[in-house]
Formats: sequence, structure tokens, C-alpha cells
Amino acid sequence: MRVPRHAGAERRSPAPGAAPPDAQDAHQSRAGGTRTTARTPPRDPTGERNSSSDPRRTELAAALRDTRWDHAFPWHMSEVTPALMTPLRLMETWAHGQDVFDAVGVAHRPTDRLRHIASLGVLGLALSFAAVGLPEPAEPFRIELTATDGRTWVWGPETAVQRVRGGAMDFCLCVTRRRPWSETDLTATGRDAQKWLEVARVFL
Repeated sequence: MRVPRHAGAERRSPAPGAAPPDAQDAHQSRAGGTRTTARTPPRDPTGERNSSSDPRRTELAAALRDTRWDHAFPWHMSEVTPALMTPLRLMETWAHGQDVFDAVGVAHRPTDRLRHIASLGVLGLALSFAAVGLPEPAEPFRIELTATDGRTWVWGPETAVQRVRGGAMDFCLCVTRRRPWSETDLTATGRDAQKWLEVARVFL
């Protein structure tokens, strides 16, 4: 299966030593900003954006359920099926979410949903080599990833010489280009496996 080409404010507690709210309000008022009091807290869009009651989320889920999973429709100069589009959107949300976690210096807790992203990473092997002008290796690959609950997710024949092993989180960080291979615990056996981790990606 070919992977297609594709491309809010947060409320925080005052930092230690910060001016009290009244002083902050007064300073903001002098600066021409909008004053916010305890009686009128700023609207936090986080819950609204993540709410399962969002009608757009409900409509999308219904549309996906009513569409054949192998139905292809146009997508960024290519085609995509619901079976592929769904994990692609999950991957993008997770990867850009990782950018936010990195920016604020907070750990991103992994879950079993990483399997969707890891599967895309495996499917993206040919894309990874094509992106740097190299042909897809002819030899099969064996990928063994440790999930959050200690289970092992496996792709490829057990007899494959080209092998990748490590944590599922690190693999997902690598294939979404959020971490270079050298900054993960992933190990690669075989020249093609090593090259793959150097260029791995799930998008162009």
C-alpha cells in the first residue's frame, strides 16, 4: 500500500515569584490589553477542542463508518482510502502534539495507539528510500518493537537479515522525524536497516 504525499492558547498557573493577578491586570490595562478578572476567566479551548461531543468529530466518525475502507478518493495529488487516511490523521495529530510537548519540556505519555503510527512507519519503508532518491531494498525486513505494556509488535519474516529493534515510542519518534535515530534506543542490523533508520519517514 502506498502512503500518499501530504502535508490555541494554554492556561497556565503563575510562575513562582510572578506578580499577583491584580497587579498583572493593572499592567495589562496600562499596556492597552484586555483585562481578565477572576469573575471572567479566559476561555480555555482545550476541553472544547478535545471533547468527544464535538459535532465535527461525530460527523467524521459517521462518514468513515459509512464508507468502504478500500474506497479511494483524491488526496493531495494522490489517492487515499479511509483505512489509510484514519491512521495518517492520527499520526499527524500525535507528531504535532509531540512538538508541543517538546516545546514546553513535558514528557509525552505513550499509549497502545502508537501501533497505528508504527504500522505507518513500516508501510513507509519504500517512501523513506524514494524520498532520498534510493530504490527500495529487495531484502525483507523484520521489525520488533516493545509496546508500552511490554508486548512485542512484530512485522516481517523471522528469518529476515535486515532487522530493527527497540521501543515503539522511539520508532514512532524516528519515522515522524521528531528524533534522529542516534537519539533513540533503536538498533539496526544490516546495511539497509541502518540506512532506513537514517532516512525513515511517513510523509514527504
